[in-house]
Amino acid sequence: MAAARRLKRVASSQPGFLNLKTFSDAEGSLSSRRKRVNKNKKKNWNKHSDIHDVEDFLEDVRHQERTTGGLLSEKPDDSLFFLDVGAPQKAEQKAPEPVEGKKGKGKGKASRPLRIDLILQHNSLISPPKDVLSYQQPNAKKLRRIAQKTEQLAAKGVVPRSQKKLLNRRPVKRTAKKAVTEANNNPDREYYDIWGQESKESAEPWYLQQTGKKLVKRPVKLNEKPSALPAVEVIAPGGSYNPDFFSHQALLQEAHEVEVKKQKAEDKIERQLAVNKDDTATEETIYQEQVEGLVEEENEEGMANEEEEDVVVGAISLAQKKTERQRKKEKAEKIKEQRRQANRQYINQRQQLFQLRSIKTSIKQQEQTTKTKQKQRKANQEAQKSQPRRLGRLKFHAQDMEVQLSDELAGSLRQLKPEGSILKDRFKSLQKRNLIEPRERAKFKRKHKLKYVEKRAFREIT
Repeated sequence: MAAARRLKRVASSQPGFLNLKTFSDAEGSLSSRRKRVNKNKKKNWNKHSDIHDVEDFLEDVRHQERTTGGLLSEKPDDSLFFLDVGAPQKAEQKAPEPVEGKKGKGKGKASRPLRIDLILQHNSLISPPKDVLSYQQPNAKKLRRIAQKTEQLAAKGVVPRSQKKLLNRRPVKRTAKKAVTEANNNPDREYYDIWGQESKESAEPWYLQQTGKKLVKRPVKLNEKPSALPAVEVIAPGGSYNPDFFSHQALLQEAHEVEVKKQKAEDKIERQLAVNKDDTATEETIYQEQVEGLVEEENEEGMANEEEEDVVVGAISLAQKKTERQRKKEKAEKIKEQRRQANRQYINQRQQLFQLRSIKTSIKQQEQTTKTKQKQRKANQEAQKSQPRRLGRLKFHAQDMEVQLSDELAGSLRQLKPEGSILKDRFKSLQKRNLIEPRERAKFKRKHKLKYVEKRAFREIT
């Protein structure tokens, strides 16, 4: 209790504290019986500590702040007292304006607010707490640093890149306001072609890009055709149902050449796979293979000894040291050879002065050869555009030519026999024009073998 009394004395001695309690309340609190509680335990601190004097002090401070806007001890005298100089002079009262709907009632009385409005009215003089979060700005330090850097660059006369982009943007063309759309039933309106070219974009490119309305620019490579061949190739004149004799013979000759090439390729494969008769084993060759390495061993040993002696002699001769005389002689020959080569080079350079005409002629020939090769290379590139490329693992094979022999020609369209397939022709045309890769028919492979079972009815008959 000593600590409570000391806290109470400190609170009452604070400047601006006004004790609004009555004397009876103070006596009642003093006359309350003291409880003997063990304060050594922490759980009894808050339970048996008397903090009523502190709460009364804080409540009095809050009451002063609500009613007067602050502590009375801190208020100036002008806000607490006023000078009484007598009754104020009454100003001329204006006639009250009549209120509609209330005639003859409350004349000369000001309208008072309702009691419920007075209760709900905010009567506290404490200013609302400042919302710190509303004043905070995300990335404030970063933005402040960027602003400072921009000011420093502006002082030096340097324009930032974002500002340059804004300055380099195209100025917006100020077009006139759009005219009012005409009615559909107006016969004098302009003709609009729905299949014509699309109208140009009138909006700014930057706006279209940011809003996602700008179309992606099509790459130039996609506009190029993969092949120079037409979609539908016209058949040769000899392929008509009633062709000319010479044109038909030319078509037959072309088909014959294709077949000859195929036959040559097949013959080449057969020759490569054929077995050579000279390579077949005979009794003599078999015997020679069995005896090889068993005969003439003595001669081989003698030859080996001679080779070893030659090697030893050569090694001894190589190991001999050169004399001083030999070294000087080799050095003199080396210097003489260098002088001879330098003299020959000098003579060749002098001779080239008299060969200017032949040199010019050779240069012209080289240039002519280079131009010819360039033309040939361009021609090959143009021819390559009409050839099928290797797009997949399979190689393109051209379709068989549809040719009728001379005895198969029909005199009219009624007697003409249809050949080929339109679907296959279009499929091969797509492959030839490099639109799809060459393909082959998928091979069907059974996962399980077929199982044959005799039914009961069939077994009874047999």
